[in-house]
Amino acid sequence: MPTLVELVVAPAERHSEPILRQKAAQQTGLPPGAIAHIQILKASLDARGRHPVFRLKAEVYGPNEVFTPEPALLAGFRPVDGRKKVVIVGAGPAGYFAALELIERGIQPIVLDRGEDARTRRRALRDIQQFGIVHPHSNYCFGEGGAGTYSDGKLYTRSVKRGDIYKALRLLVEHGAKPDILVEAHPHIGSNKLPGVVQNIRATIEQYGGQVLFNRFVTDLLLREGRIEGVVAEKIGVESGSTEVFMADAVIVATGHSARDIYRLFHTRGLRIEAKPFALGVRVEHPQPLIDRIQYRQEQRDEHLPAASYSLVCQVGDRGVFSFCMCPGGLIVPAATAPGEIVVNGMSMSRRDSPFANSGMVTAVEIADLAPWHKHGVFAALEFQQSVEQRLFAAGDGSQKGPALRLPDFIAGKLSADLPHSSYIPGLYPSPLFELLPPAIYRRLREGLDRFGKMMRGFYTREANVVATESRTSAPVRIPRDASTLMHPDALGLFPCGEGAGYAGGIISAALDGQRVAKAVDEIFLKG
Repeated sequence: MPTLVELVVAPAERHSEPILRQKAAQQTGLPPGAIAHIQILKASLDARGRHPVFRLKAEVYGPNEVFTPEPALLAGFRPVDGRKKVVIVGAGPAGYFAALELIERGIQPIVLDRGEDARTRRRALRDIQQFGIVHPHSNYCFGEGGAGTYSDGKLYTRSVKRGDIYKALRLLVEHGAKPDILVEAHPHIGSNKLPGVVQNIRATIEQYGGQVLFNRFVTDLLLREGRIEGVVAEKIGVESGSTEVFMADAVIVATGHSARDIYRLFHTRGLRIEAKPFALGVRVEHPQPLIDRIQYRQEQRDEHLPAASYSLVCQVGDRGVFSFCMCPGGLIVPAATAPGEIVVNGMSMSRRDSPFANSGMVTAVEIADLAPWHKHGVFAALEFQQSVEQRLFAAGDGSQKGPALRLPDFIAGKLSADLPHSSYIPGLYPSPLFELLPPAIYRRLREGLDRFGKMMRGFYTREANVVATESRTSAPVRIPRDASTLMHPDALGLFPCGEGAGYAGGIISAALDGQRVAKAVDEIFLKG
């Protein structure tokens, strides 16, 4: 039986086989040459001391012990026969992982996405980055792989009770992600690598009899006598205006946090939805070397260390202010899903080698905060979110240039004369965010950022930009579902799923929810 050990190594030693053997020998009493195999189970960076180290949890195999790799999950896949069909609306992580789970269970998935495939989608991203043109069906949020495909690819989640995280990570590795994500404490794929992984997942779905159709915008749900029988989808692009009907035994709705039209479709069809708390704020960008010096206490980052990150949170009154989607060595990108909005998000390539670090800095928005918006009923939070995005856009020149301030000026409530360099390709311009953001939101962010400057010495600097608007942290609407069946209470066979339905927050938690919902479709609904 292998021996479980914890190895503490310097950054330069992290991947050194001789040093790992030597340290494992010291803990087990085995001669280095007698160690048959070292299997790393978990790796985390500990930068709390003067010298950062990696802490590795590992299994050490002795001379008479054999390490047997796990068989590939895909080896158990078989073609589906099409006798049972499930329509999945949305080709993000929830939709794609639901499709993989259904194939494992012998059920044919038919995945519909309003956007384009990952490769073609790049043209829409170029249009918004370089020309300020927002395509409402294909952008940083909509299209193959969902928002995560071109918005960083972070895989960390606290949703450990929602499903088999290890299975989800293994499926990503089997589709092209680096094996390190199986052991890293904060796994990351990167926006340059994830599109290929996503396309490989699509190839698997199609190889085993599933279908994936792009440029299909779902415009109606086929309901009869309290049961869903399929969906109607409009073709986008060269065949715009024509529609198709997709009949199915069940429908999974996994459209992501920005598909506002789906919420309105549910409401129009008399299906319950609920206003939901979310978070709203700004994105703060620093020079990455500054964050490295703060976190690692090194004048120049050790070449074996990753770009440093941070996680900040404080309480301002009865509301939290916290960092969100921190992107070391990353870029700020325009994430609007409709013309007339300013929305920003962050991303990093796999090497995280940009000279900038950025993070969302947001504060909680509770339904109780939205009294003037209660006239909108279940759309109160959505309308509030959209109004902020539109107000920030209207204050500009009609482009996707980002309204911004230097960090000290944001806190002081004064207009910046100029702005530091930024990764944001459309460009930034000085804007009175202290007037344009909702007063309560601005007050909490101002106090929160001031406190963060005291928590991280050097964080408070004129070299940092504060850019609006970070508003798509999560969905402002929840689509309810029964806790035991995971079905919508008003329609048999209709399964709300993932981040857009209000049950996930990120790539892995969405993937887990997709797997969980697919399991419920099979075990509770189709076999029930």
